Amino acid sequence: MAAAAPLAAQPLHRFEDLVIAPDGDRVATVESGQEPDALSATHGAVVVRQTQSGRIVTRIDPCKTCEYGNLAYGPDGQLAFVARDRKAGTATLMVQGAHGARRLATVTGLAADPRWSPDGRSIALLVTIGAQKETGAVQAGTRQVGEIGETNDDKRIAIVPVAGGTLRTVSPSGRFIYEYDWTPDGRGFVATTAKGNGDANWWVATIDAIDAATGAVRPITAPATQANFPRVSPDGKTVAFIGGLMSDFGSVGGDVWTVPFAGGVATDITPGYRGTFTSLLWGEGGLRATVLLGDQAAVVPVDPTRGPAEPLWTAKVKIAAEDAKVAIARNGTMAMVAQDFEHAPAIFAGPIAAPVQITTENSAYRPIVTARSLTWRSGGHDVQGWLLAPRNVSLSTAKAPMITIVHGGPAAAVTPDFVWRGTNAALIAAGYWLFMPNPRGSYGQGEAFVQANKRDFGGGDLKDILAGIDAAEQAAPIDDARLGLMGHSYGGFMAMWANTQTNRFKAIHAGAGISDWISYYGTNGINTWMIPYFGKSLYDDAKPYWDISAIQFIDQARTPTLITVGERDIEVPPTQSTEYWNALKAHGVPTSLVIYPDEGHGFHDPAHIADERQRVVGWFDRYLKGK
Repeated sequence: MAAAAPLAAQPLHRFEDLVIAPDGDRVATVESGQEPDALSATHGAVVVRQTQSGRIVTRIDPCKTCEYGNLAYGPDGQLAFVARDRKAGTATLMVQGAHGARRLATVTGLAADPRWSPDGRSIALLVTIGAQKETGAVQAGTRQVGEIGETNDDKRIAIVPVAGGTLRTVSPSGRFIYEYDWTPDGRGFVATTAKGNGDANWWVATIDAIDAATGAVRPITAPATQANFPRVSPDGKTVAFIGGLMSDFGSVGGDVWTVPFAGGVATDITPGYRGTFTSLLWGEGGLRATVLLGDQAAVVPVDPTRGPAEPLWTAKVKIAAEDAKVAIARNGTMAMVAQDFEHAPAIFAGPIAAPVQITTENSAYRPIVTARSLTWRSGGHDVQGWLLAPRNVSLSTAKAPMITIVHGGPAAAVTPDFVWRGTNAALIAAGYWLFMPNPRGSYGQGEAFVQANKRDFGGGDLKDILAGIDAAEQAAPIDDARLGLMGHSYGGFMAMWANTQTNRFKAIHAGAGISDWISYYGTNGINTWMIPYFGKSLYDDAKPYWDISAIQFIDQARTPTLITVGERDIEVPPTQSTEYWNALKAHGVPTSLVIYPDEGHGFHDPAHIADERQRVVGWFDRYLKGK
């Protein structure tokens, strides 16, 4: 087998937080370079480009010590954004005008998601005054000392006049705002909210109306599912949202639901749809949604009375924009950042049916993988996954080792992400094929498929994965005697669990995995997420939690396992990894445990990222190649 191309040494050009001007003539992004070993980007700038040519019109960089993000165009074409100074602990809302960027308001803490009022006279945003931690359960948690549970970060709606004035908080203290949207009359908002700890309570959030003048909260509906993307119809009478079985805030997937703004029971207007809705836009062109259709991203119009129509656009790519997965102007021009396994990120813009690439900053990058989509049958389901091979392989040589990578969630999906750095690129460079399945519980095949692993973690989904490995071996020169398995979060659980259920894998890496659902339930910071999956709490019905605990079957584990986790992970505390590590050692299974200091559910220190990558490649080399 020929060696793959070396890992990229130069920064990748990043396009983030894309928005499109109301008239469709400009797009704005935060642009920066990302070093190969760094998760965060270098200092960047807000860049405005023409949508037809991609030519840079304006470069905005008023704060050399700040990070920019959360872009938003106003109805008259003014651009707002947030400048964050981490060292000072402040976040500033700024507006770009004819004479440069001007400050509207600064908060000590965090600010995000600015939204212009319909008349363009004020801007709302979400603020966390005096934030104790980064927002979100995947971020490193605060140290658990003192009296626990007495104080929580508040995330509140605030409003500031565009002409200048004092920032005014609107929504009440003690209520965490996850997402929001102005009502068309500008008198208030629709929002997903919950009282108490924002990290823990999104899974029980409700959809509420909030008065812009008084801050009064009125319930609209308590969804039977998790809810994302509340959007109000142009006539102000209806709220649409995405509802479904979701396991992490920000990993959006489900059906499209509607409910009267006046309140009531929500209605699923896309029942039985064989795809997963991932974002919503409701404007003058009607209600549109982005959808994951198997291995394809799509834009689909949705009629609130008749349901979804045929897709307006599809492609086997990963798409991104600031407010949704795509941005659409009043004239119908669409823009997005798109990439796939073989092509680096670029901005695309144009008619919805035929957007074209308008940037070339990453055109020098050459792919290091060849990717293909595989489908197979398992348990009566159509299952999809991705098979990645080193770019320059000779099929006439001996069969190759393959690493199966199980995504987190479980309500998520592997979508095409450019391979250029990190663990995946390092494994490819070392000669491994990568298999990335989307088993039942994943997005892309409809809500019934997502819900197929309720009370069945490690059951049907593991069967799907093993059947997918069979399909990969039929499609490619894979050595069944040299199979590895890895995953993070839910994928980490699957790695720990599979070690007790099959000896097919010869080496495993489990990142932030759950080994004992009994001990996990009472020690994690987000246990409300489990009720939709298990039906009842551990304290009301312990059996389904114990049934899928790898610790119960640890005497069947044989596969050498590398375990990694963050010290301050609140989603999956490091005690789960310690428990599994001790159990493997007690049964004589080769194992190694690395706990990275001050990291949460996702790692941010470049040194830790590089160290974990090196350990993972070394682990697989040792047990799959005999090195």
